[in-house]
Amino acid sequence: MSDVHSGRPKVVAIVNQKGGVGKTTTAINLGAALAEAGKKVVIIDLDPQGNASTGLGIELEDRHSTTYDLILEGMDLIDALQGTRIPNLFVVPATSDLSSADIEMLSKGQRTALLKMALATDRIEAIGLDFVFIDCPPSLSLLTVNAMVAADSVLVPLQSEFFALEGLSQLMLTVREVRQSANPNLSIEGVVLTMYDGRNKLAQGVLADAKETLGELVFHTIIPRNVRVSEAPSYAQPVTEYDPASKGSIAYRALADEFVARHRI
Repeated sequence: MSDVHSGRPKVVAIVNQKGGVGKTTTAINLGAALAEAGKKVVIIDLDPQGNASTGLGIELEDRHSTTYDLILEGMDLIDALQGTRIPNLFVVPATSDLSSADIEMLSKGQRTALLKMALATDRIEAIGLDFVFIDCPPSLSLLTVNAMVAADSVLVPLQSEFFALEGLSQLMLTVREVRQSANPNLSIEGVVLTMYDGRNKLAQGVLADAKETLGELVFHTIIPRNVRVSEAPSYAQPVTEYDPASKGSIAYRALADEFVARHRI
């Protein structure tokens, strides 16, 4: 199938505690670009707003099995999966039921490992997945911690704006705490610059600072500010399907290529 894993998929939490930085957009479009390249991908929508589910064309009334069922009801991942219009791309959708999950998890034993346990099923190997992307809510909540505990690595979308790196330092501290307490193998997959406008001196400065601070952790591929990327969710499509020739589509395909290259044995 793929050389990125032996039997089990690579699990990547897409995390940034700030909203509006391109987190869900990256989950949808990187997942779609990888699926287009022949990889089998699942997006676990861990945000109660359910934007990743909507952006992949899963109507609210069709979300019969959700991430709430996966985490709090003990449903098997395979039973929670839903197909999308894109071959090889699956989703575990979210609804507003997930809003209460943080509170409900407090009464559970191993409350930070509920998602990890849900993914630790032998049946997952039977469907030959390559990647599982967890689209996290815009907060460092118990749901986000569950994602980090379940993940092999963390992918951070970083908007090219003032204070971006300050928020990143807080996130890195959380990653370090999760490593020390619950998931010593958690790594930083990388940081991807989103909504980048090369004409903007502030954006150029954020890129330069990120590379100086983080070095090779910063992906070479930069996602530009692109109207097609912004429009695509309102048509319930990834940009790679909505406008395959757009700058956004080209960028996400390049990111997918770079992503896979990092995992070659």
